Order: sequence, then C-alpha cells, then structure tokens
Amino acid sequence: MTLTLENLQKSYGSLPVLDHCSFSFSSGRIYCLMGPSGSGKTTLFRILMGLEPADGGSIRFEPSSPEFSAVFQEDRLCETFSPVENLRFVLGKSVSREDIRRELSLLLPEESLSRPVFTLSGGMKRRTAICRAMTAHSDLIIMDEPFTGLDEDTKKLVIEYIKSRQRGRLLIVSTHQEEDVELLGGELVRMERLRAAAPRS
Repeated sequence: MTLTLENLQKSYGSLPVLDHCSFSFSSGRIYCLMGPSGSGKTTLFRILMGLEPADGGSIRFEPSSPEFSAVFQEDRLCETFSPVENLRFVLGKSVSREDIRRELSLLLPEESLSRPVFTLSGGMKRRTAICRAMTAHSDLIIMDEPFTGLDEDTKKLVIEYIKSRQRGRLLIVSTHQEEDVELLGGELVRMERLRAAAPRS
C-alpha cells in the first residue's frame, strides 16, 4: 500500500497548520514525524482518518479504502472494561479470550488483565491502547505520541512489541524524541520537509 499527499492544506482561521504538504509513504516501513507542538502532526492524522476535512490538496491511497488502527494522544479506552474486554470489543469473537490475554500479557502484568481500565496506571492504559492498535485488522497504523508516560525500559519493551507486530503494514508515528526513531528503525520525517516538497517514493 502507498499513501500519497499532494499539496495538502489546512488552516484554522488565519493560522495555516498544513501548508502544501506533499509526501509518499509505503507499506512495510515506519515513518516518524517530528516537529514542534502546533506543527500539524495531529491535524494530519485526523485528516488521514477522515475525522476532519482538508482545505485543499489531495490524499491518495493505493489500493483505495484501507483499514486504519490508531493510538491517539488520549487512550480512548472503555474505562469500565478490562484490557481483555477492550481488545475483544475491537477484535470481536473471532479471537478467543485466551489469545487476547496471551497477547496483552506481553505488555501488561497478568493481574491487570481483568481489572477495569480506570483502576490501571496511565502507562498500563497506554500499553493497552497500543496492543489494541497492533492487533486490530488494518493496513495503516497511526500512532500519535504513543510513548507518553512510559519509562525508558517500558518504552523499549513496547517498541520491540510494535516492531514484532507490524507485519508489513504501514506505520506512521509522531514523536518528540529522536532516540525513538532509532529504536523503531524508522525514517525521520520532519514536518517542515512536508511543506512544498515534491512527493517521492
């Protein structure tokens, strides 16, 4: 799958956030978007997922109509559900509870898997959201600052998990840390490079 942005534009009032952004992303690779707060990373993700419209330019997926999974800046979990129930809600009954527990146990302590999410720490919630995104059926995975609230050792564990579960899909991650790019083995894409740049493969 390829994702191509051509002259993508978005403003809020008189403030331009995305200014003629052009780039091409390809399946099987990890792209790490970096830029200061307000540079348009979250706005780009929201446009890609159809949560808000662009003001101009185009987005082309080949093949068309890909399936998305995402980690937002907020965890967006069902707080009264357990981690197992949160994943089961997305995956459906085609995946057994035992398989879901086995997957979650790669990132979470066993004792946390059946507890309501609201009783978990912020880091545990984050890991649940990441596991949900990686196990969902998708062609494109979007992660908006996914490592917020994780200590260094946990972050490394999570990154290894993400890499092991990418499985040829396109992964786009926003981060503020250049070390995350190295740990992910990703391609660094600075937001300023997207502005008025010719698309490339």
